[in-house]
Amino acid sequence: MNDLLRRALADAHLTEADVAGQVGVDPKTVRRWLAGRVPYPRHRSSIADLVGREEAELWPQVAVPAVRTQPPAVEILATYPHRWAVPRHVWQQLFNGARVEIGVLAYAGLFVAEDAGMLRTLAGRARAGVGVRILLGDPDGSRVAERGSDEGVGESMAAKIRNALVHYRALRGVDGVEIRLHDTVLYNSIYRADDDLLVNPHAYGIAASHAPVLHLRRAEDGDMASTYLESFERVWSKAVPLV
Repeated sequence: MNDLLRRALADAHLTEADVAGQVGVDPKTVRRWLAGRVPYPRHRSSIADLVGREEAELWPQVAVPAVRTQPPAVEILATYPHRWAVPRHVWQQLFNGARVEIGVLAYAGLFVAEDAGMLRTLAGRARAGVGVRILLGDPDGSRVAERGSDEGVGESMAAKIRNALVHYRALRGVDGVEIRLHDTVLYNSIYRADDDLLVNPHAYGIAASHAPVLHLRRAEDGDMASTYLESFERVWSKAVPLV
């Protein structure tokens, strides 16, 4: 719990919604900051300016870099040569282990949507209070059309997204589940559960299922996993809620 931040917002007469609007994030993200998660540097700077405080007053733990007494934490936990080579139980363990947030960023991610067991897991975690955010490509967007052309599958990419959206109907009525559509150049698909990520880097002309996967864990602000988490937030902020 970050009581310093909570008091600063109260003194400035700012609500969670006010901060979210000024900083450009989801209100749920502000609630996570109040619960103790340390924002990314650019967000810390914006909040400090907003409340008229120094960053060190709100987040003393990042004011002075800590002196390492042991080697850095291992960020890459596992690698897989292809997405299809990731065992199903790894995906299940990833999502089942979430306590705060689950995120899916892909164009279609149809393998998740088609798996009834994984959909039940996502619904179950949402009902347990875990925020579930799903970002899929806009099937009518220019980036999806370009990706389909690059992979030599044409309109099949858009069709896969529409198919995935049909499967995700089962989650749309579950509290805590949000689905948005994006039209961005997707360099990586990202599947996250709190600070654990399965990152699927895209390779030109290669289907995502045949591209490698990295299992990363966020150990500290600014590490490798943090870069992908910030990328997720950037896409989310520009995406359009599914109606």
